[in-house]
Amino acid sequence: MVNAEKGDRSWGRIIHRAEDIAISFFLVAMPLLAAAELITRWCGVVLPGASEYLQHLTLWLAFCGAGLASRSDQHLRISVLERFDAPRFQLIAKSMVSVLTAAVCLLLAGASIQLIVSEAPALPEAARSFLPGFLIGWLEPYGLFEAGSLTRVGGWLPVWAAELVMPLLFAIMAVRSILRAGSMRARWIVLGVTFLIVVPAPYLLSGISHFILWPAVAVFVVAAVLGLPIFALLGGLALLLFWSAGETTAAIPAETYRIVTSTFFPTIPIFTLAGFILSESQADQRLVRVFRACFGWIPGGSAVAATVLCAFFTTFTGASGVTILALGGLLLPVLIKDGFSDRFSIGLLTSTGSLGLLLPPSLVVILYAVVAHVPVTDMFLAGMVPGMLLVVAIGIYCMASGVRAGVVRTRFEPGEMVRALWAAKWEVAIPVLALTVIFGGFCTLVQAAAIIVIYAFFVEVVIYRDLPLKKVLGVFTQCATLVGGVLIILAVAMGLTSYLVDAQIPDAAADWARAHIEAKWVFLLLLNVALILVGCVMDIFSALVVVVPILLPMAEAFGVHPAHLGVIFLANLQLGYLTPPVGMNLFLSSFRFNRPLPEVYRAAVPFLLILAAMVLLITFVPALTMWLLE
Repeated sequence: MVNAEKGDRSWGRIIHRAEDIAISFFLVAMPLLAAAELITRWCGVVLPGASEYLQHLTLWLAFCGAGLASRSDQHLRISVLERFDAPRFQLIAKSMVSVLTAAVCLLLAGASIQLIVSEAPALPEAARSFLPGFLIGWLEPYGLFEAGSLTRVGGWLPVWAAELVMPLLFAIMAVRSILRAGSMRARWIVLGVTFLIVVPAPYLLSGISHFILWPAVAVFVVAAVLGLPIFALLGGLALLLFWSAGETTAAIPAETYRIVTSTFFPTIPIFTLAGFILSESQADQRLVRVFRACFGWIPGGSAVAATVLCAFFTTFTGASGVTILALGGLLLPVLIKDGFSDRFSIGLLTSTGSLGLLLPPSLVVILYAVVAHVPVTDMFLAGMVPGMLLVVAIGIYCMASGVRAGVVRTRFEPGEMVRALWAAKWEVAIPVLALTVIFGGFCTLVQAAAIIVIYAFFVEVVIYRDLPLKKVLGVFTQCATLVGGVLIILAVAMGLTSYLVDAQIPDAAADWARAHIEAKWVFLLLLNVALILVGCVMDIFSALVVVVPILLPMAEAFGVHPAHLGVIFLANLQLGYLTPPVGMNLFLSSFRFNRPLPEVYRAAVPFLLILAAMVLLITFVPALTMWLLE
């Protein structure tokens, strides 16, 4: 028995290692392929199929990364389960979450198979003679006997072959969800209940009435509160809505495929990799020295430096959680040592974790541009002044707090500033390089991301040598896990958005707004309140995909420019991350600093009020957004 268990663990390690290597290959291949495409273009040669390969590598990276997130149970979720000290209740809740996650994954795997067979060539008619009747009857609804389109990637790889990753990884995520149920007995129970749901669901729920639909939706909402991953919540709601309309659920993976393989989508994992390389090296320590040398002489200088540093990192990672988790442990002791209170320091690091979301090359700005069909460079220009305004507002509060706390200022030493800048010169050059390649028109946005990530890798691994090669695989795995957890949410959210658009929900919302709201300022005020609430209960990525298509027609009805709407949207969702009781940054900060949530709430309130005032200013003074676009 012991040997069998050791053998199982050994095989598990081999499988995990193979996963890590495969996904690292996808992650490394993307910037290299984009850079190769740029170099060959400069040489006057076209690299055949490079863009298509890059887009489909993003598809494989997204789903394999989601598989890694399932393996380590790192999918984004909103859970209050850990607050209940009742083992039996926790066991029931975890079993419920496992069942629903596995059921949604298996049903999405089936929907993905429907999509694939529409792309694949039909089974020959002769195959009917070799198949039993019941199997033919089961296969026919999936279109296996109908001719497919057989589109090819790069002129040779059938699209359906590239799409196989979707049902395969959905199935793997289902298995891992079942295995997480706990004991062997619990796993068998979860497996049985899952199949009792999955097998009859497409038949029993097709064309369901609202009397059944809304109780089913309520079950998913309750499960989300108990820890159901956000992607499973959105995927389950999409399945229910498509079934209620009597439509094929293959539209969900079809929209997944469309959004993940879109032109700008590869920038998300590539820029995220750049952020991870910087956060896992000692770049943060060199940059802390730079910002302290530059700002330490002013009141609250170290807090101002921390604000700028956090904004810098968030622009590249696109995720406030990464900034809080990566920099919190470094910056908290620095702030306390310089004389700031524990409460102020935690509030500052909690709020600045998402402060750079409006500044280029922010991933969420890119995503908004894709969803709203706004040029990415326009969105970067639109977010620059509002983003700087938020940073400056927090910086001024840091200065006032430094004076009030009697924080000792360091003497400005030009020599130390020069030495610090020289020590971190390669990293200080990254924002300059990013802005130059993005706005200089030298390359596409994806190629610009590739240049930045290759530059960052060379700087940290070759020049500074503080990111050993043996550690690189772990960095790639962490990055892919985060990317997969985010992209799988975006992928299934597009299916839900597709239903909302087909049901003309955005147009109906616009008509309602016209009929009930007369003044533009009333609309903008209500928009701010609604978006803060959205930011409290939804992650920014799924909110972008689900909510933006609903808001665009409403904003257009009141003459709000799409770029201005994007800045309002992102600024408010950033504010929602700080809003008690369920703002995501509050939970992350509580976890990172090992502080009770009420303590984190109190620490974040002053920063929340400052940012709320700035968001209102950004909302009602559109010139701040539109100035650089005019």
